[in-house]
Amino acid sequence: MDARTRLLGKQRVVIKIGSSSLMHAETGKADLRKIEKLVRIICDLKNTNKDVILVSSGAIAIGAQTLGLNTKPKTLSLNQACAAVGQAQLMMIYQKLFLEYNHIAAQVLLTFDAITDPERRRNAENTLNELLQQDIIPVVNENDTVAIEEIEFGDNDTLSAIVAHLIKADLLILLSDIDGLYTDDPHKNPDAKKLSVVEKIDDRIKDMAKGVGSSYGTGGMATKIAAARIATDSGADMAILNAADLNLIHALLDGEDVGTLFLAHDSEGFDTVEFITKKEYLQ
Repeated sequence: MDARTRLLGKQRVVIKIGSSSLMHAETGKADLRKIEKLVRIICDLKNTNKDVILVSSGAIAIGAQTLGLNTKPKTLSLNQACAAVGQAQLMMIYQKLFLEYNHIAAQVLLTFDAITDPERRRNAENTLNELLQQDIIPVVNENDTVAIEEIEFGDNDTLSAIVAHLIKADLLILLSDIDGLYTDDPHKNPDAKKLSVVEKIDDRIKDMAKGVGSSYGTGGMATKIAAARIATDSGADMAILNAADLNLIHALLDGEDVGTLFLAHDSEGFDTVEFITKKEYLQ
């Protein structure tokens, strides 16, 4: 089967969107038109009987804007305060928009031990699966209000892969500010080529990610490769799409050649929990 054709039958999809894709760059305020379009697309996917989970950043950014901060919070406590304010507002936006399309959203906040602690992992799996069974759309974010260390989920890239692992998703979509994985930084090298399909994540692919001007733990390309390692070894394909055009979600699921597609594979011997617990995705 062609790599793109296999996307036509995807039934359980995790979609991740980062803070920068949800906010107006000029003002730092929520881009409501984009959020509304994302919600509409997810609801349309739900109307085709697909299970969809949204992993959404944005709580700290919206909280900072609400509190009138002109710069990114520099202390952990201020970050947590912004998250407490912003998460409530973010979910209010999502709840209102999903209800307009006759769908229900539920907030799920996770921390690192949701994957590393066996009991908490089972609870997270059960909750997410029950929500999907009840035809509800989980909206997942990191629980920044209680996190006591820098977990380095990479603007939720790694978190979304963990969610895909927990619910046994067959596709993870990362909405980013770049079209996909390039052989080099396309902003600096006009000869850089975008890869359509990645069958195996080897040292060559990791080196490409580091060459795109990003580092692990910052939400850059390297954390997306780390997410791809978790997702593909958990049995899910993963795609990187440009968040500037949300219509690419439909194009991807229609089998079109958009973004970069990482193919799932047999993963005997790969221990996802150990990989995450040891933070090997940061290496």
